[in-house]
Amino acid sequence: MTPQQTEFWHRFQAATGETSEEPFDIDQFGDSEAMGDDLLALVLAGTKRATCALARWYDERTHRAPRPGDLSIITDGRGLPRCVIRTTSVEIKPITEADARFAWDEGEGDRSFEWWLSEHLKFWQREADREGFAFSTDMDAVFERFELVWAE
Repeated sequence: MTPQQTEFWHRFQAATGETSEEPFDIDQFGDSEAMGDDLLALVLAGTKRATCALARWYDERTHRAPRPGDLSIITDGRGLPRCVIRTTSVEIKPITEADARFAWDEGEGDRSFEWWLSEHLKFWQREADREGFAFSTDMDAVFERFELVWAE
């Protein structure tokens, strides 16, 4: 953790009585500064309560998938800590098994399944192009729901 993230975590602990030594994860949503800020605003407004990532990004040895109860710091697009979320549920399943309820809970765009699928396919294709792997909708994804626990 950066010194700023450590200070943020300590303020969170003082405000809530949380005793965990450190968060499970520290990250922003999205792959750009603007997207990170936009998605953070949705979390803070209570609209965004879910997120989805390709399962291939998790490795039990180096960075496991989230589990219910995990606390994570969410940053803005510049990496500044802004809030803490708690994972409430996790499902690992093929992208093709996503549904309208999950799209709604992600809170993005018009919240429709069609919008969600279109934008996530674009996002994951950008990641595949950047990381050099072949993307397929048959890949497993981690469907995570969360609650906002604390924000300054």
